Amino acid sequence: MRVSLLTHTPDPERTVAAAARLCYSDAAIGELMDRGAGDRAAFLRKILSLGHLSVLEHASFTFGIEGISRACSHQLVRHRIASYSQQSQRYVSQRARFEAVTPPSIAERPELLARYEGLLEQIHQAYGEFLDAGIAAEDARFVLPNAAATKLVVTMNARELRHFFALRCCRRAQWEIRAMAVEMLRLCRQAAPLLFADAGPGCLAGRCPEGAMTCGEMAQVREEFSQL
Repeated sequence: MRVSLLTHTPDPERTVAAAARLCYSDAAIGELMDRGAGDRAAFLRKILSLGHLSVLEHASFTFGIEGISRACSHQLVRHRIASYSQQSQRYVSQRARFEAVTPPSIAERPELLARYEGLLEQIHQAYGEFLDAGIAAEDARFVLPNAAATKLVVTMNARELRHFFALRCCRRAQWEIRAMAVEMLRLCRQAAPLLFADAGPGCLAGRCPEGAMTCGEMAQVREEFSQL
């Protein structure tokens, strides 16, 4: 898996702070943008604590994501307040051996790993035979597995990212999308530390929202994200 932050709103914290100040000020927008960073941290912390999150929608972040499975991308696109561009299996031939993601639970068991890799080899051969027989790639792709790797460009605003992190950084999330979400959060904290300092799974700020389904390791989770 490879995750990179391709671009983001220039000076996202300045933009969010100006938008928030506008709600409580009659000053010109230019004046609000020009205000110094002296009290910005305290102001943004206050805005976040009050739940005034709509202003975070003015900052967006665009990621390049490679080497995740189609199983993972199917989960990712359920987050609807986002923009996605995904490599097409219709137009991009998989004749060359397609990259596949192997779950750790299978990789650690040699007898199952051999069976898994054998199935992938059979699929690869069948796909190539269909193409050789004149079947269009858009139909041959029907045999490709959820394990097939894909690439995406993903854009979310800061508010949606915080919601995404609350759900997908949780230890109850599926392992692959959790690993992706944690890396996305790490990159966001580098780009906009004030906006994402407290972002992460829901248990960082209070009780575990999973109820009876909790992992029971809130202390460890909080330590993990304090060091991210």
